[in-house]
Amino acid sequence: MIRTLIVTKDQNVLIDVPLSRLSDPDIHWYWVDFDDPTEEEASLLKSHFHFHPLAIEDCLHLLQRPKLDYYDGYDFFVLHDINQNTLLPEEIDIFLGHNFLVSFHYLEASELELVRQRIISDKLTLANGSKSVFYHIMDKIVDEYFPSLYRIEDSLNELEAQDADENLIEEVYTIRSQLLKLRRTIFPMRELLYRILNSERVIIPKEDRVYFMDIYDHLLKLSEMIESNREMTADIRDSYISINSNRMNAIMKTLTVLTSVFIPLTFIASIYGMNFEYMPELSYRWSYYIVLTVMFVVGSSMIIWLWRKGWFK
Repeated sequence: MIRTLIVTKDQNVLIDVPLSRLSDPDIHWYWVDFDDPTEEEASLLKSHFHFHPLAIEDCLHLLQRPKLDYYDGYDFFVLHDINQNTLLPEEIDIFLGHNFLVSFHYLEASELELVRQRIISDKLTLANGSKSVFYHIMDKIVDEYFPSLYRIEDSLNELEAQDADENLIEEVYTIRSQLLKLRRTIFPMRELLYRILNSERVIIPKEDRVYFMDIYDHLLKLSEMIESNREMTADIRDSYISINSNRMNAIMKTLTVLTSVFIPLTFIASIYGMNFEYMPELSYRWSYYIVLTVMFVVGSSMIIWLWRKGWFK
């Protein structure tokens, strides 16, 4: 589906007009949105707009890394939106010229629809036309990163109050995986904004750079939140490992004490368990009681010795 939006020099907004009218002299700027286009519609990128084949190839072959390419008369941007359910990136491609903006995406992009509706309802002040639209699109895309990250932070705060167990550590690894997905989207977008702000070739007025700096600040905040949450998950994981290690040490200590006590007793019992025919003490009337007494004394001595060594603390 192709949707068009035209703003005339008289600041009138026209929607869903034919592409043939885009060359009218009374047009101030226009926005064409390719929303899940068919092959025939996608071919218009070349036949009607005459965009560079490499940029068209990037549109048709998903998933590109967020980037910026310069072409004669326009700039090409690859932006990443986030699917709130899967946290996977969804590509939005934008061709930005002096008086036009062409967006291309196969998946639903609510941010574009929101900006479009605000333009139609005259709630957006677009002093610089297509450049202002581009700013608002990027701003909405970045704003949609926050809810996912806030949900992860809430989950982490709940985990901190729980006792360490196997279920907790599984949830921690799930959250780390989610943070990694967000990191793979947000960090490249941050690099893209940095490049936009420091490029002399991007078609963005200098007075508008302060707005893009605001988006960059949001991305810096998101990056810091991701790293902070990753450190928190690492601390929870390390605490779980430490607790398990202490439990294992306590178990091994108990087993060591039992083994230390029963080894000499087992040695004595094994001697008298041998089936030799001539063992003089076996015929003695009190041998059984003497051996039991010796074993009791040896066991008690081992326990007292280990207690003095601090093994029972």
